[in-house]
Amino acid sequence: MTKRLLTTLLICSIAAGVFVGCKEEKRSSASKREYDVMILQTATRKLSSTYSATIRGKQDVDIRTKVQGYITDIKVKEGSVVRQGQTLFVIDQVPYQAALATAEANVNVAQAQVDAAELSATSKEKLFEQNIISDFDLRMARTTLASAKAQLEQARANELTASNNLSYTLVKSPVDGVVGTLPFRVGTLVSPSDATPMTSVSDNSEMYVYFSLSESQVLSLKRQYGALENALQEMPLVDLQLSDGTVYSEKGRIEAISGIIDPTTGSVTIRAKFPNKRRLLLSGGSGTIILPHRQEGCVVIPQYATFEVQDKVYAYKVENGVAKAKIIGVFEISNGKEYIVESGLMAGDTIVVEGIGLLRDDTPIKIKDFVTAGGKKK
Repeated sequence: MTKRLLTTLLICSIAAGVFVGCKEEKRSSASKREYDVMILQTATRKLSSTYSATIRGKQDVDIRTKVQGYITDIKVKEGSVVRQGQTLFVIDQVPYQAALATAEANVNVAQAQVDAAELSATSKEKLFEQNIISDFDLRMARTTLASAKAQLEQARANELTASNNLSYTLVKSPVDGVVGTLPFRVGTLVSPSDATPMTSVSDNSEMYVYFSLSESQVLSLKRQYGALENALQEMPLVDLQLSDGTVYSEKGRIEAISGIIDPTTGSVTIRAKFPNKRRLLLSGGSGTIILPHRQEGCVVIPQYATFEVQDKVYAYKVENGVAKAKIIGVFEISNGKEYIVESGLMAGDTIVVEGIGLLRDDTPIKIKDFVTAGGKKK
């Protein structure tokens, strides 16, 4: 009887243990919530970053007078398209014409003195050969001739200066371009020392667009291309968004990267060149450079599958049925919807893509559906 009772009690104990274990397993299984997940794969992405930019003409030249005088004529209007060598202003020529005439007369006088000195020197040489005059007289004649020739050269130099000054009364454009504002009017006295230029001419057949990159971005370019010289050759064409929000029809090419970091801003100046055949771009304007960036073979995750804590980006990686929070490094440029992962995750990893705000680190989960990169369920 005792043996039968012991056997019965042992069977009941085993049954109770099995029942409790099944109940706990059922509870544990019931406590796991279901989440959509994504298996990470490599992809190619085209991204773009924007930078504020200023627009300058290929050549912006301040026009100044080289001589002092009153403006007697203005040959152009503000905004006129001019060619290299075209006259812009005329400065009173009368005093400079008179100075040139005086200089030319002085040249003639000096030339006559040279002719007379040459005759005298030639005569003295013949007299010296006949022992009529001394060596001293001959040398004095030669010295007089040399002095006369020097005075002639000086007179010619003065003539050239007077001729140049007269030519400077015609203020001409040094480049092809567009005329800026005209702050002076006919009758205004102008001089080379004036602080304000007479006008400016902008050569806008091609435009230079300047923008800045941070020091870290320039270092990233060096790492990507090996050297800045390689970056200039291999960087893609850029777009220019104008101040009215439209994108300029022509693409530009980055052709210069400053080798000096601005100590006040910590940035490096970049120059892109844009064609401007229709003269749509104006010097002094502003815009936004759109710099494309292509990443091949990169791991991409949706931004809604991440969260941030103290400027660090996290994602939940699924390991053995448990969601583990992982710090991930992301590329600094994004399209606003996805992150390109640089560290922390790799292709083939599984991440949670829903209910991120409800999850905690080391939370057991069940997989509900597998989601593709486009958000569709498989």
